[in-house]
Amino acid sequence: MLAKDLISDEIPSLRTSDTAVEALNWMEVFRISHLPIVNNEEFLGLISDADIYDLNAPEESIGNHKLSLLRPFVRYDQHVYEIMEIAGRLKLTVVPVLDYNNKYMGLVRMSDLLHYFSKISAIEKPGGIIVLELSERDYSMTEISQIVESNNAKILSMYLNTSPDSTKLEITLKLNLTDITPIIQTFNRYDYSIKASFMEYDEQDDLYNSRYELFMRYLNT
Repeated sequence: MLAKDLISDEIPSLRTSDTAVEALNWMEVFRISHLPIVNNEEFLGLISDADIYDLNAPEESIGNHKLSLLRPFVRYDQHVYEIMEIAGRLKLTVVPVLDYNNKYMGLVRMSDLLHYFSKISAIEKPGGIIVLELSERDYSMTEISQIVESNNAKILSMYLNTSPDSTKLEITLKLNLTDITPIIQTFNRYDYSIKASFMEYDEQDDLYNSRYELFMRYLNT
């Protein structure tokens, strides 16, 4: 997915002739904290609600003030990961999109970007989650996949986190099964350190309770 595929056609850009009140009204309507200022398709910069409050002149045109605007943007053919990197680093709620002639094409809203990521990361799909912790030298995606697939399951998505102060990796697996107890047991047999696991509807507790009841019945026979 590229930036041009996520451009919102709902949110207008600001002009320097627009007032601070108009800018804040648009921000409130679309629940964002930033808007681009564009004159004749030229992207001048991104203004935030904090910038506008600092002007302390709600009825004046924003162009009447000396503004120190950030100019973050992506090209229309950049990948969504690059949009996320810029938005996260600068804490933006929108990211402007330009063509290679620096013509403003529109913006990508963070809420739309997060919705897209929820789809590609299988967040919306039912399934269990396992968080593994292991050293970098022990990491093998092949082995991890084999363990999951040997239990008739599939990895829907995977995230890998590293820390600059450690050689440990944290691997989060989203699986297509809600009952992941057999998979957890297999990881334990292979001496993997399971930092956390999550199953929907407390299925793990229900399973343990059921097995406990069966065991107690066996002892009472």
